[in-house]
Amino acid sequence: MEYINYHPDLELARRILEYYPTTPRVYLRSFGCQQNVNDGELLRGVLAGVGFEGTEDQAQADLIIFNTCAVREHAEQRVFGNIGALKKLKAKNPRLTIAVCGCMVQQKEVVEKLRASYPFVDLTFGPNEIDQLPQLLFQKLSGGRRVLSDPNDRTDIVEELPVVRGSDFKAFLPIMYGCDNFCSYCIVPYVRGRERSRRPKDILREFSTLVQQGYKEITLLGQNVNSYGKGLEEKVDFSDLLEMLCRLPGDYILRFMTSHPKDATHKLIDTIAAHPEHLAPHLHLPVQSGSDPILKEMNRHYTRQQYLELIAYARKTIPGVTFSSDIIVGFPGETAEDFSQTLSLLKEVGYMQLFTFIYSKRGGTRAATLPDPTPYEEKADRIAAIQRQQENILEPMMKARIGSVQRVLVESAGRTEGTLAGRMVDNTLVQFTLPQGKTPADLIGSFVRVAITDARLSMLLGEVADQ
Repeated sequence: MEYINYHPDLELARRILEYYPTTPRVYLRSFGCQQNVNDGELLRGVLAGVGFEGTEDQAQADLIIFNTCAVREHAEQRVFGNIGALKKLKAKNPRLTIAVCGCMVQQKEVVEKLRASYPFVDLTFGPNEIDQLPQLLFQKLSGGRRVLSDPNDRTDIVEELPVVRGSDFKAFLPIMYGCDNFCSYCIVPYVRGRERSRRPKDILREFSTLVQQGYKEITLLGQNVNSYGKGLEEKVDFSDLLEMLCRLPGDYILRFMTSHPKDATHKLIDTIAAHPEHLAPHLHLPVQSGSDPILKEMNRHYTRQQYLELIAYARKTIPGVTFSSDIIVGFPGETAEDFSQTLSLLKEVGYMQLFTFIYSKRGGTRAATLPDPTPYEEKADRIAAIQRQQENILEPMMKARIGSVQRVLVESAGRTEGTLAGRMVDNTLVQFTLPQGKTPADLIGSFVRVAITDARLSMLLGEVADQ
């Protein structure tokens, strides 16, 4: 692995622009996780350095990029459907360049499918090749042939990539790439590669810039942030990194994802408790299942009891801590008893947010070879049962907030006229009345104190408290 600083090639940019009579436009759509969203922002930054402008209209684009996700089969099918819809657009505008990048094209069978069945796709490249997009684009423009890159295992970390962020007050900050966990259902280690950590000095430099620019919410990204530090010359773990970042003064909140329970330590929880001014008292700890036999088959490396002990320690240590989680329903071999164990765990923890998925078979993973006798209809019934139970759990938790005053980061106009919407530190949505004499522009992107007056399952309602 090498650390490389990105340097824009101005001569290459000039030669690319010669192929366009006017300023070229790019339409870019990112599918999937927050890491993909951040990759999309980097792609926009690299292309802006070449001279491209963004557009939300595919028909006006000179370059269309689909930045893809491979975590679930449905996501891949949706991407292929969107790619297929571009065929007519390419027929109308043969000069249009169509690119597919991201995790999907790190699978050889996907590249072969694009090669054979989607002849109007011009470019493919993986998530670790963002810095090479100008060269690939010029290769296509100058040679006239498709440039479909085979999956690769490049491990370089490229620093100082330009970025065009989607928000003026919320930012993603990747701290590591790849994954070494090899959960039996997950394709990520195969498409994102093995774990590589950015150097603390590079993270601190970027973080400091974001704070100076006024960003209020900064989310640290990694497939497993808790294993940050692996392979670094200096001995620093994720908790140490959080300590370094929190020393920087400013009015900001730090979040992070994803946090694997097997590597979440008491030291991490102690660090969160020590910095309430900057670290949100909220943990996203994806448990996936409440059944020990299923957790073992998933290769998760913790038991139900170990997970609950971690939850208990966090509750004891972090005042007001809340939790969110991911659940996979219908993993191969999941019995009715296994599922009941998941339901009971959800009731015992009491999550503020829950993200539920029906198991999606991913070729090349160990779980894909396991017998899976449970009908899809039964899996759908199970996920519906979880959602019903979660509503019953969440309702009193939301109502308990009535009468409290909460710190809210204002994000947008609300769903009803004359209101604004934002999120608390635990990600709960809050809608509140726009104060008299204020415009949305006065408050969006800032923290306000909101007195909670009512509660719904999906959000809290309130009004601005005295500042």
